[in-house]
Amino acid sequence: MTAPPPHPPSPAARRGVWHRLFADVLDPYAFRVALYVLLALPAGGLVVGLLTVGVVGGVLTLALVVGAALLLGALWLVGGLADVQRVLAGLLGVSFVRPPPPPAYTGVWPWVRATLSDPATYRALLFHVVQFPLAALCWMVLGTLLALTLGALVSPLWWLYPPLFPLVWRDSTVMPELPVVAGLLVLGFGSLLVLGGVLNLMGRMWTRLTLALLGGDMGYEAARREVMALRRAAGRVALGDDLDATLADLAVQARLASTAQAVALLAPDGTSRASSGTAPTEWLLPAQPAPGLQGAVPQGEADVRYTAGGATLVSFAVTLPPSAGALDGGTLRAVYAPGRRPGPDELAFLLSIADHAGTALHAAQLIERAGTRAGEQERARLARELHDSVAQALYGITLGAKTARATLDRDTEKARASLDYTIRLAEGGVSEMKALLFSLRPDALEEGGLVAALTGHAQAMEARHGLTVFADLPAEPHLTPDAQAAAYRVAQEALHNVVKHARAAQVWLSVAQAGGWVTLTVRDDGRGFDPDVQGRGTLGQRSMRERAAGAGGTLEVRSVQATDSSPQFLSAEASSAESGTTVTLRLPAAPSESLAAVPTGAQP
Repeated sequence: MTAPPPHPPSPAARRGVWHRLFADVLDPYAFRVALYVLLALPAGGLVVGLLTVGVVGGVLTLALVVGAALLLGALWLVGGLADVQRVLAGLLGVSFVRPPPPPAYTGVWPWVRATLSDPATYRALLFHVVQFPLAALCWMVLGTLLALTLGALVSPLWWLYPPLFPLVWRDSTVMPELPVVAGLLVLGFGSLLVLGGVLNLMGRMWTRLTLALLGGDMGYEAARREVMALRRAAGRVALGDDLDATLADLAVQARLASTAQAVALLAPDGTSRASSGTAPTEWLLPAQPAPGLQGAVPQGEADVRYTAGGATLVSFAVTLPPSAGALDGGTLRAVYAPGRRPGPDELAFLLSIADHAGTALHAAQLIERAGTRAGEQERARLARELHDSVAQALYGITLGAKTARATLDRDTEKARASLDYTIRLAEGGVSEMKALLFSLRPDALEEGGLVAALTGHAQAMEARHGLTVFADLPAEPHLTPDAQAAAYRVAQEALHNVVKHARAAQVWLSVAQAGGWVTLTVRDDGRGFDPDVQGRGTLGQRSMRERAAGAGGTLEVRSVQATDSSPQFLSAEASSAESGTTVTLRLPAAPSESLAAVPTGAQP
């Protein structure tokens, strides 16, 4: 909740001597205070009357059932009428934070205990008791000042038309003289000035009273909003996925957790990066610094200015660390409606939001640099791949074509052999290019699911390494995203081992689902290895086992060396006597309620 602090003079009050002299009288705030005091007396009398009737009537009829009902009604009226008083306090410029929803109704006595144990009930009751006599006193003071002011200001009519205002003193009619009338006019204008000052003072008094007795724990509510906003801002900055969305969210959080009418994040050149709330354009142009704060926006501090429209403009410098190369990250500006000004705690909160904005800008710079560096590294890798494969194939094609052209007339068979060699090189170059293009694509697992990813990988293996891959991939298995990733990485590692170690010509790749389990098998006809020598396997095998265990599955590796007459196993299960290695991965199938988490392309 907020209340107008000592508000800055409006533009009208700053124009001319008379405006400055009668600033309190001409300020619309004084008229709102007068209206509040005018309504406070009947409202206070009505509240006191209702509560008195409820309490006294309940006590007198307590022996009857209606007595308890009257007392409960009076207790409910304490809180209900407090809400009406909060609405009435809006005339003073006081706004209250919406209270949290009440707990679920569990009965009369739990409600009575909760209401009587709440300190807000007794503060509201004290406000109801104090309001009526205090409003009556304000009426008396204002009525006296108003009567004195009006009587003195109409004194020229008394001088011009004495019969209209007959004043008899000791059987004689008093006739005003000009000096007397002039003195009464001075008294009237002086009373008018006093009336404006008293209205301003009463506004402050009623504002503090309503905040103290009807506002609850202001510090707790404000701190809770600010902590929630900072926690969300920190999470958004840590996510770092989209700079524009991050800055927009920071502006929204700053406005919602503060009393500002609008919050904007501006670039160093003054253009808007993100904003929340609405404010007139002229409010963004400072008119004059607030007392005690001069000059441009100091780093780490607030620059508070009054705009041409009478609003308060608070600015913070958004700074970046020295490693960013530029310290100026722009400005955070918060605009407050005329008559409002943030307190020290709110300024500290906005400064934290500005620091978060600087962190987001720096993180975006780091991500951009990392992306540039990764792009350079990827281009270097692609250049090496093209040089080692496609460029060599093109060079061989050139040589073969030249040889065929040179021998075409005198040695047809040699020219034919050169052309065949050239065709093979061209086919190999095409295969290498396809493999490179496949490696440059995004992760195929995210695009189309496990079956599509394994199919593309198998085709790349055939094109790049000349293997014959027999793929048995009938349908997409039901796996969770984590299990999908584990299966794909295990298959990649197993196929990589075939190329690197097995010296195989053929590979069999299959995926099957049965009995709540999904089985992935990679088998080759290579030279195999001796499991007794390798123990628990190479680093690649250990990595595959860890992936399988992390997804809740098991991994089995069986291998038969070409020179052995009998197979050697890593498990007690039987195997065929042919040489080669078989990698079998078993993963639990995903339950039906988990299928919604699988990417769309992965559904069968």
